[in-house]
Amino acid sequence: MKLSDFDFHLPEALIATRPAKPRSSARLLLAEGNGIADRSVADLPDILRPGDRLVLNNTRVIPARLNGTRTRPGAQGEGVAKIEVTLLEPTPGGEWSALAKPLRKLKPGETIRFSDALAAEVTGIADGRLTLAFNCAGPDFDAALAEAGDMPLPPYIAALRAPDAQDRDDYQPVFARHSGAVAAPTASLHFDAPLLQALQARGVEFTEVTLHVGAGTFLPVKVDDVATHRMHAEWGEVTPAAAAAINATRAAGGRVIPVGTTALRLIESAAGADGVLHPWQGSTDIFIYPGYRFRVTDALMTNFHLPKSTLLMLVSALMGQDRIRRIYEHATNSGYRFFSYGDASLLIPDAWDSPDLPIAGA
Repeated sequence: MKLSDFDFHLPEALIATRPAKPRSSARLLLAEGNGIADRSVADLPDILRPGDRLVLNNTRVIPARLNGTRTRPGAQGEGVAKIEVTLLEPTPGGEWSALAKPLRKLKPGETIRFSDALAAEVTGIADGRLTLAFNCAGPDFDAALAEAGDMPLPPYIAALRAPDAQDRDDYQPVFARHSGAVAAPTASLHFDAPLLQALQARGVEFTEVTLHVGAGTFLPVKVDDVATHRMHAEWGEVTPAAAAAINATRAAGGRVIPVGTTALRLIESAAGADGVLHPWQGSTDIFIYPGYRFRVTDALMTNFHLPKSTLLMLVSALMGQDRIRRIYEHATNSGYRFFSYGDASLLIPDAWDSPDLPIAGA
């Protein structure tokens, strides 16, 4: 498989820069087997069945984008440079790995000041990243970051407009609980309280897992042979209760439907070759592309993804490359809105419940 196999033309006008209001009014492309139907996210209670289980990623996005200044003494007086920092993840030693623009303006030992309450010393620079030691920790750090930071909108939105106060609500799932993500699990953004209540009344069940989405989700694939691509690692957890609930659904004949590729990658990382999900905690760099055999995933709710992206490869693995090409052609021709703030799809492979199929992953 070549990278060019996952390319398609996407008009810029289809890139969503704001979400639908209300959240559940977004369009939903239902691809079940070989059929395609144009629906709404609000129709999910009519589409899903009692006993289906939605797997929700309860990670919470932190305001990881910071604008600050670096001051450096010079022959002509103090030189001041504006620095934009995007936090990536905490290090085991309590510092933060981050990206900075322009990185060339920084040296180890220098301080970047973001607000009266928040500053960080550059403790290292390597491989295009820097390590930052902040002047506060714990609740004090959380409060200072909330005051100084902006939501880390994806590059394709940030290129069209700056983040604003509205994004603090729009770019956060309503069931977000555990802070740590620097990008939203965007399929989750379509859910609101009325939709969750309607699904529950329908008999659809929910299980929460946690995968802290990293900025690496936006990194381009730079190799032509996609099988040689190396994924970024992200921290996640499947609790014993979550694993038991998902296994019970499978045993009862219900469908396990991750909401978003992040939830899917996590449960596939935690599943054994026999299709049994195990409690799990750690970093995963699982890369799913055509040829992968799914272990616990029966269907997927997800947004529409970038050309040549690992996420497009993932949905191609689930539905088949030719099928995904037809789905995306329909989406672009029908004016579906793409990417993080865009519309959704519900992808249901045609043979999900065939009794003659071997256990995925066996």
